[in-house]
Amino acid sequence: MKALAGLGVLGVLVSLGLYASLHVLPPSAELDWTRRTISQYALMPDGWVFDAATLLLAAGSAAILVALQRTGRLTRAALTVLALWVVGLVGVVWFEKHNWQAGPSSSGTVHRAASVVAFLSLPIGALLAAGRKAGAARWVAAGGVVSLLCLTPILWAVLAEPWTGERWWRAIPLGTVERLLGLAEVVTVLLLAWWAVRSEKVRGSVPVMSD
Repeated sequence: MKALAGLGVLGVLVSLGLYASLHVLPPSAELDWTRRTISQYALMPDGWVFDAATLLLAAGSAAILVALQRTGRLTRAALTVLALWVVGLVGVVWFEKHNWQAGPSSSGTVHRAASVVAFLSLPIGALLAAGRKAGAARWVAAGGVVSLLCLTPILWAVLAEPWTGERWWRAIPLGTVERLLGLAEVVTVLLLAWWAVRSEKVRGSVPVMSD
C-alpha cells in the first residue's frame, strides 16, 4: 500500500511540475493567468502538456484513493464522492474547453460540468472521509475546508451577477481564484496520501505486551 500511495504522490507532483511549466515556458507563458482559466492552456500549441498533467493528476489521485480504501478508512459515500474528482478530471480532458464567443457547444457544456464536479467533489469527499476522526484526518478536513473557501469568490460572483450586472467570470480575477482552488485541492489529495500511509502504520503496528 505504501508503494501505491507513493506512486500516486509521484504522479501528483509530476503533474504539478507540468502545470508550472505552462506558466513559465512559451508559448503558454504569454497567457494572462490572472484572468484565464487553467483549461485555456489546452487550446494552445502546447496544450498536450495540460492534458498530460491533468490525466497524471487523475491517475495519481486514483492510486491514492485505492491505497486509502485499503486501510478501511473510507465509507462508501466518501469513496464515491472522491471518485467523482477523478472522473471530473478525465472529463475536463476528454471534453475540451470551448470558446463561447463562437456559439454554444455540447462538448464545452460537458467540460464546464466536469470542472464543477471535480472542484466540488474533492473537498466534499475529503470532509466526508475525515468526519470526526482525529490525527491526520483533521488535516484532510482542513484541506477540504480551505478548498471550499477558495470556491466562495466564484459562488459570490455567480449569485451577485443579477445585481451587479457584471458577468461572473469578469467580476473576479477568475484565473487567480481557480489556480488557488486547484492548488488547495492538490494539497488535499497529498494529505489523503499522508493519511493512507499513517493509517497503515497504525493498522500494522504490533502492541507491546507487558508482564
